[in-house]
Amino acid sequence: MDWFTSPGDWLSRLVFQRALAAVYLVAFLTAALQFRALLGERGMLPIPRFTARVRFRRAPSLFQLHYSDRFFAACAWAGCGVSAALLAGADSALPLWAGILLWLVPWALYLSIVNVGQTWYAFGWESLLLETGFLGAFLGNDEVAPPVVVLFLLRWILFRVEFGAGLIKLRGDACWRKLTCLYYHHETQPMPGPLSWFFHHLPKPLHRAEVAANHVTQLVVPVLLFTPQPIASAAAALMIVTQLWLVLSGNFSWLNWITIVLALSALRLPTTAPPVPPAPLWYEVLVLAVAALLVFLSYHPVVNMISRRQVMNRSFDPLHLVNTYGAFGSVSQVRYEVVVEGTLDATPREDSEWREYAFRGKPGDPRHWPRQFAPYHLRLDWLMWFAALSPGYAGEWFGGLVERLLENDRDTLRLLRRSPFPPDTPPRFVRARLFRYRYTSWRELRETGACWERTYVREYLPPTRLAGAVSGTSGDR
Repeated sequence: MDWFTSPGDWLSRLVFQRALAAVYLVAFLTAALQFRALLGERGMLPIPRFTARVRFRRAPSLFQLHYSDRFFAACAWAGCGVSAALLAGADSALPLWAGILLWLVPWALYLSIVNVGQTWYAFGWESLLLETGFLGAFLGNDEVAPPVVVLFLLRWILFRVEFGAGLIKLRGDACWRKLTCLYYHHETQPMPGPLSWFFHHLPKPLHRAEVAANHVTQLVVPVLLFTPQPIASAAAALMIVTQLWLVLSGNFSWLNWITIVLALSALRLPTTAPPVPPAPLWYEVLVLAVAALLVFLSYHPVVNMISRRQVMNRSFDPLHLVNTYGAFGSVSQVRYEVVVEGTLDATPREDSEWREYAFRGKPGDPRHWPRQFAPYHLRLDWLMWFAALSPGYAGEWFGGLVERLLENDRDTLRLLRRSPFPPDTPPRFVRARLFRYRYTSWRELRETGACWERTYVREYLPPTRLAGAVSGTSGDR
């Protein structure tokens, strides 16, 4: 079938596949380095406890069949290895069928992690990586030109990411319609980056122009993805520029990067296509069958997207093949942070020496300038942002965090930037307090060197000790 492939898109496919492999690599590295404290046998939300109550068909995963920390580590590091091989172009050295199977390996491994990851993996970009990774596996390698239907479906994912986000903004917080959301967003976003302070202090007319441009990029430009070239390429390029702007303004894990990867597949890069034989019949049948399945599964995401009660970041099947996306339907106007402290005093008092734990990404010490971590994902820091919004978001895991801090648990402390206690001297009590944070002004920054100013709000968790410890008054864990 002459219409089945698009030889002119071979370079776009190559760039897309290598970029996708790089995102996979970051995702698996994040899992390998953080899982023990979050999901391990002694983690805050242990996988064995989850698999004991959730059946395989609801959450398909290798870890439903067997779990140990060693096995999880092996899967995560294997995912890193396969991703690195794909980044180096290993799929091009294999027969077509073997290349497809190789691309499905990281998809299956990461699906296994996400489906048992619980709250730690309840982010839209997890499903986005899985959906993109599954479809990308059928793009083929050097033995065949890129299939038109797969390229079209990749644009369909990108369309849903951008258009869904645009719709949920219009239907959500009124500040998006008033063009005022960026008066607050850079200050209250989950994890500010090193330039977020400067973005926040841009003139308000520029903030309004940014919001208006965002509406155009998310509600008008996505439609142009389905127009002929070079218009589709121009639309994709504009999306890439917008995403890079977001990369500069905050730490959003690999959300921006996987969106850029999708946009790369829509670019028609100027090049001369190498000669390749026609696609084999079995490959054409396989690709069309997968495409028909994905079109069928698109029903619920489309219904959700056009619904007045649109929800964001929802999977409608346990394999995360077709999902719905959206972000920041509402924007907080005030930033709160949970500050965790410990003391060695036998009886905790307000005038005790309370030492603050320093997190890697979330604001803490007002003088500590935010750093760039994305596309690496600091899962604990992100969940601490949700915990500050409401204790209900932290009910499953916050107690486990406190317990492990009281034990000076090595794996948990590795998630932090700094512990105020020596490894052999755990705190006797840990408490948490809620503070309101705001960016300092230019004058305050010059005078104090602090990028944040914080004000105590209330107690979040009273002084707490391990159950069975001998001490004065406190709560027990």
